[in-house]
Amino acid sequence: MRYAYALTGALLLGGTAASLTLQNPATAQVAQNEPGSIAAAAPRAGAPMSFADLVAKLQPAVVNISTTQKVTVQQQANPFAGTPFGDLFGQFGGGGGGAPVTREGQSLGSGFLISADGYVVTNNHVIAPAARGATVESITVTLQDRKEYKARLIGRDPTSDLAVLKIDSPTPLPFVRMGDSGRARVGDWVVAIGQPFGLGGTVTAGIVSAVHRSTGNGPFDSFIQTDAAINQGNSGGPMFNLNGEVIGINSQIYSQSGGNIGIGFAIPATEAKPIIDTLMKGQKIQRGYLGVGIQPVNDDIAAALGLPKNKGEIIGRVEPGGPGAKAGLRQGDVVTAINGQAVTPDRTLSYLVANAAPGSTIRMDVIRDGRPTTVAATVATRPPEDQMAALTGGGSDDDGLPGDDDEGAVAPASSSIGVTVQPLTPQIARAIGVDSTVQGVVVSAVDPSSDAGQKLKRGDVISSINSQPVRTAADVARVVAAAKAQGRPQVLLNITRQRTSGVFMAVKIK
Repeated sequence: MRYAYALTGALLLGGTAASLTLQNPATAQVAQNEPGSIAAAAPRAGAPMSFADLVAKLQPAVVNISTTQKVTVQQQANPFAGTPFGDLFGQFGGGGGGAPVTREGQSLGSGFLISADGYVVTNNHVIAPAARGATVESITVTLQDRKEYKARLIGRDPTSDLAVLKIDSPTPLPFVRMGDSGRARVGDWVVAIGQPFGLGGTVTAGIVSAVHRSTGNGPFDSFIQTDAAINQGNSGGPMFNLNGEVIGINSQIYSQSGGNIGIGFAIPATEAKPIIDTLMKGQKIQRGYLGVGIQPVNDDIAAALGLPKNKGEIIGRVEPGGPGAKAGLRQGDVVTAINGQAVTPDRTLSYLVANAAPGSTIRMDVIRDGRPTTVAATVATRPPEDQMAALTGGGSDDDGLPGDDDEGAVAPASSSIGVTVQPLTPQIARAIGVDSTVQGVVVSAVDPSSDAGQKLKRGDVISSINSQPVRTAADVARVVAAAKAQGRPQVLLNITRQRTSGVFMAVKIK
């Protein structure tokens, strides 16, 4: 997945409220897409003859956004240093022993005015530092008439990839209003306007290919997908419907080459509105938080639990003392709905919880041990993303287990799923890097011909199978035999792998 914006310069050597309340100057200036003013310009429903009148009305509100950046890079040490050729090649290769140097860079993208007094919406990545060690020196907004304005950053939200800028003009500026993206349907015509590749104002048209599309780039993404051509530099530009309403903010493209292949993504306007409104007020965005680790119920997990496919998400970890723990959520619970909204691959549990107001109470439909129940939880405020990332971590490739000839290594094999296990002792827990509170059996060998052999490895800790705690090889054999007697083709293992806990994995019974 690529952002649809462009980066150029020396760096390259070697893209609210339910209704925005805007403070406009006391003039006759109205939105370029004011209801009633666009009707005559809009093409008729169906296959339009031309978008020309529609574009002529809307394009003045679309802007180019460029940044100047300072980028500090570490030069490679001069390989000829200390030789007769050191001075000759030092001017090209950083003969100063690899000392850091500062270069200039630029980024290019699009945006659009949402008020006559100069508020501009764009993507956060358009105005963010383009590389590690970079700082943004200035932001310039260029209108269709080529007038340039220095912009101030009012607010940004990296999670939603939105930013609000402000420019000052002695005269009212052309602007457009946000529309209702919730009414967009697959097959509707859309028009995208932006500044791809820095070429200047460019217009493309297409249809809505999908709504509520998740790109897998984060737990909160839900995009409008379109086949309208979106390329690098289109980031931050508006997507219009045939009524001239902004229903999306062009943000990403799916491409292996960086060029358009007919799969582009826009942030829905209805989801962008409250974020834009909050940023305009100078406030920070707050999102809901449950304090649980989750994963989708894929085909294998669904088969192991006897559940429908793609229905709900399973709780793999419950943070002690967190909102989920206080509400009584348990490891292995499958959450199927939040406040009546189904949890699906397009509307994930993370997405639904994040959009709940911190402090509010949500009702969760849960399947626990094969039986439906309900859980009410008070949502907390989601911590910053860097703190969230610190909750998980990797480890070394050394599994820390004793060798096959070492004392205590021999253990009964569970041939029915293709693993050999042994009880998890405190000594083994320290050796493989798992927390002392973890209980279960540790995998000491796997059958490479089994399904488990493709998914598990030495050092994995199995805490439960089909929600039944396992502490010995006999426990494993008993639970697997019971599942086999029930006609289950798979069993669901709860796995801890070094510092990553609460991962569910379905393996086939041999």
